[in-house]
Amino acid sequence: MTILVTGSTGNIGRMLVDHLLARGATDVRALTNHPDKAQLPDSVTVAEGYLRRLDSLPAAFDGVDSLYLAPTPDTAPDALRLAKQAGVRHVVDLSGPHDGHWGDVARAVEASGIEWTHLWPGEFMENAGILAPQIAAGDTVREPYPTAANAPIAMDDIAEVAAVALLDDGHVGKSYELTGPATITRADLVRELGAALGRNIEYRQVPLDEAVDVLTPAMGEYARWYLEGMASLVDAPQQANRLVEQLTGRPATTFAQWASAHADEFSGSGSAR
Repeated sequence: MTILVTGSTGNIGRMLVDHLLARGATDVRALTNHPDKAQLPDSVTVAEGYLRRLDSLPAAFDGVDSLYLAPTPDTAPDALRLAKQAGVRHVVDLSGPHDGHWGDVARAVEASGIEWTHLWPGEFMENAGILAPQIAAGDTVREPYPTAANAPIAMDDIAEVAAVALLDDGHVGKSYELTGPATITRADLVRELGAALGRNIEYRQVPLDEAVDVLTPAMGEYARWYLEGMASLVDAPQQANRLVEQLTGRPATTFAQWASAHADEFSGSGSAR
């Protein structure tokens, strides 16, 4: 079975390649716009192309049985049409519920006529990187909603679930709303980052506009959108589930584990995502 990983040099796509190989996949093809810089394992077939360069896709899709679809809402319908024409039988997509930010991808997949499995993750643990400039500069994080709470998930866990869905039977037609193993508040998240760094980092509650100004260097125009979305998690916190553990056979990564592994990114030598 030939599996094509799109976005193969992005964060989740690159991790997915490794998980597929670790789980015994023998025919993995990786789509990348820069094959000369990809640095993929020798056993992986590299296909030059990009989901937003539709003319590059027919050759990449030729002979593919299953496809991991990175989220590109603008070209997803046309890319999926080409995948269907090439004979792709199953697509595992990174998207979101129909009424959410990535819903256009899920709808396009369902309309393609190809069997599908949706992966709908919550916030990535890696998004904590937006706090790195504040933490590198001092011992205070300024945000407006200390009790806002969700269940962030590590990208590597998403990638491993994608590998399971691509390799194992029983996942067609399923929508997996993936979370990390625990719901944590923003204040607790900051405390866990401090513990990983061996520092006492204060969560200081500030007005929304001040928090937007603080976050804009890391997030640009999306800072206000991100913080306003956080406000909805005060009265309606995201609840954690055990899908990652149930699907992969191992416990999901905790935020404390992730923070410990990525502590150098908050020290000043690393940088925010």
